[in-house]
Amino acid sequence: MTAKRMIVMIAAAIGFAVAPAFAQHPHGGAGGSHGPAMSNGAVDHSNANGSTNGTPSSPTNVLSKNSKLDSKLTSTLQSKGLLPAGTDLKDACAGFKNLGQCMAAIHVSHNLDVPFACMRSNMTGTAPAAGTTCPTGTGSSKLSLGKSIQGLAPKANPKIESKTGTTQADADLKQAETAS
Repeated sequence: MTAKRMIVMIAAAIGFAVAPAFAQHPHGGAGGSHGPAMSNGAVDHSNANGSTNGTPSSPTNVLSKNSKLDSKLTSTLQSKGLLPAGTDLKDACAGFKNLGQCMAAIHVSHNLDVPFACMRSNMTGTAPAAGTTCPTGTGSSKLSLGKSIQGLAPKANPKIESKTGTTQADADLKQAETAS
C-alpha cells in the first residue's frame, strides 16, 4: 500500500469517527435563527409545551424590564397607526414567544388589513376575545406567522408577507433599542 493511499484511508477513518460527535452539537448558521426578537439580547427559554409565561424572552418580561424600550416601541407603533392609542404593548404581546414575533404579527396584520386579535389568537393558540370576528377555527392551535397568514389572508403570499413584517419589526426594534 502506498503512503498516499494510507494517508487517505486514515483521514477517512478519522472523518467517520468524528462526524457523529460533530453532528450532535449545535452550530451557528441560518437554520438556528430565532427571529427578530433575538436582537434584544434575550434568549428563548420556552419550555417543552411551548409556554413562555415567565420566561426571560417573553414580551411581557422584556418590556417590563426595559421601560424605555416599552415606551419607545409603544410610541412608534402608535404613531404609525399600528397600535391604537391607550393600548398597552405588553398586553397586546402577551402569549407570544418573543417580542419580535409579536412585532412582526402587528405589522403583518396592518399590512394585510387582518385584525390583530385574529393573528394573535392563531399565533398564540388561544381563543379570540369575545366580540372579535375571526374565521372559524382561529386560535384552535398555535401557528407560525406564515401559517397564520395562510389562514387569515389566503390570497396573500405568506413567505413575502412574513419577510416584510419581520423586516419592519426588526427596523422598529433596532430603532427603539438605540434610543433606549
